[in-house]
Amino acid sequence: MSLFITPREKVALRQMMPLLELNKTQFAAAVLLGTLGLGASIGLAATSAWLISRASQHPPVLYLSVAAVGVRFFGISKAVLRYVQRLASHRVAMNGIASLRENVYRSLAASRTDTVTGLKRGDILARTGADVDALGDLLVKSILPACVALVTAVATVIGLAFISPASATALAIGLLISGIAGPVLTIRSARLAELADEVARVDLTSNALTLLDHHAELAVSGRTRQLRDHIRTTERELTRAKDAAARPAAFAAVLDGVAMAVAVVGAIVFGVPETNAGLVSAVALGVLVLTPLATFEGTAELAPAAVQLVRSARAAVRIEEILDQPSERHPVDIPALPDGPILRAENLAVGWPGGPTVVEGINLELKPGRSLAIVGPSGIGKSTILFTLAGMLEPKAGRVTLNGVDISAAASEDVGALVSLTAEDAHIFATSVRENLRVADPELTDDEAIDHLNTAGLGSWTRSLHEGLDTMLGSGGKTVSGGERRRLLLARALASPAPLMLLDEPGEHIDTATADRLVSDLLSVPVGTESRRGTIVVTHRLTPLAHADDIFVLSPIRDSDGSVKRATISDRGTHESLTQRNETYRWALQREGNTDATTQ
Repeated sequence: MSLFITPREKVALRQMMPLLELNKTQFAAAVLLGTLGLGASIGLAATSAWLISRASQHPPVLYLSVAAVGVRFFGISKAVLRYVQRLASHRVAMNGIASLRENVYRSLAASRTDTVTGLKRGDILARTGADVDALGDLLVKSILPACVALVTAVATVIGLAFISPASATALAIGLLISGIAGPVLTIRSARLAELADEVARVDLTSNALTLLDHHAELAVSGRTRQLRDHIRTTERELTRAKDAAARPAAFAAVLDGVAMAVAVVGAIVFGVPETNAGLVSAVALGVLVLTPLATFEGTAELAPAAVQLVRSARAAVRIEEILDQPSERHPVDIPALPDGPILRAENLAVGWPGGPTVVEGINLELKPGRSLAIVGPSGIGKSTILFTLAGMLEPKAGRVTLNGVDISAAASEDVGALVSLTAEDAHIFATSVRENLRVADPELTDDEAIDHLNTAGLGSWTRSLHEGLDTMLGSGGKTVSGGERRRLLLARALASPAPLMLLDEPGEHIDTATADRLVSDLLSVPVGTESRRGTIVVTHRLTPLAHADDIFVLSPIRDSDGSVKRATISDRGTHESLTQRNETYRWALQREGNTDATTQ
């Protein structure tokens, strides 16, 4: 294997293979069936060779009956065994891919957000999609063919050695040329082609997603044609990469023919003198010459298997890069408090991994029964604050604690049980309305789901659905309007049993009157069946904040040239106090009133 993959790839494969949860019994059965199928093909060739050679001697027909039955037996067995082997091997592969994908998703869900924030969205999709499939294909397209070819080659060489050791040696040489020299000679060009294909595939996926998800913005900015041209160029590069990857397979096929010729010519060269000397019968000579033709069916798969090994090894490296490495640090338990959890930020500064600090000077406390709001211009860092408070991003400075425990030191599932975050671009899944809410609470009842939908302003919408809660939604919320999507996300947030709730722009894409009413209700009305939650709402609307206990106003800090350096908490207080003393806040609130009056 060292001839084909690098030490780094070998380590990645060793770490990723357990995630496939390979059923060794099923895999052994697939190898056995594959070996029997190829053995039937070799048996068919050998029996046919014997039958043809013996028939040329014009014996009584009865002498040929057993061989004739053998030909039919091996011919039928070849087709049946290969079909059953396909079923068995693909069952192993599909189960392995499903287990791998589940384990990768579970690992990503439990890992920190900064493990994937440095990657393009299309790259993440490629690693969790195509790369997972490529690693799963290692079983069916690489390891299985190698095992089958090895077993049948050894068995055939040993079998022919009983007839003619010299001819068996020629066959062994031919099999070595086809099974080792071919893959070794083609592997370097295959690796280069795979690297080019990998880069082009990631670029194509990323830009295709951008075109699909942001086609409206691209059309307005006049960049649609430019992006389409770039995608076409990438597709051409991908086609060239595939063509380059096909050349090694073609060369291996030629080499396989040369190796087959070595075996057949060797059988003739060594077998004819042995036949003339009476050491080998004339009928056996036909078997020696024709049997290798079927034997090379196994080694012909080894060059593609080697290419698949490279592809799977590269995929293993890429998957490993987005999974958290094992850590000796044990998560700290979050102690329970009698009055519910308390989330604190102390001198907090936030920003995305690898980027600058975007907001600093954050000090806040959230507990059940308390409602906070964070306001400020778009793009100033409000969402980044929520991600950091939820433990998904590491603070740039300061700390975030949950019941006195540093939130980054606690297990993510323990944090998630106490703090829920609904991001502005949270996903709507391609399943029913009910299951989209049960993402937050698997034990959610239908009555509770309807209550949350009513609270989110979707009562009449839910009643209008032909299948009610069983109505299927399109992936990403493509089958609902922007406002309905936001309300569904809000209903999901309300369904979460976590006592602390963080909401990013819950009123986005909803008419201002309805959005203001929803945000006001979130900040003032008890939510949940037992007690009022602690709520932080990020919003750019000030009108519905009268019921917030504390409002944090973000303002930019500018450099001498006027560019925004970062943001900070410039003021905080209740809606009434800010309206009275903060001129900027009061002006923005008045502008909202004038705008609402104009649009109504």
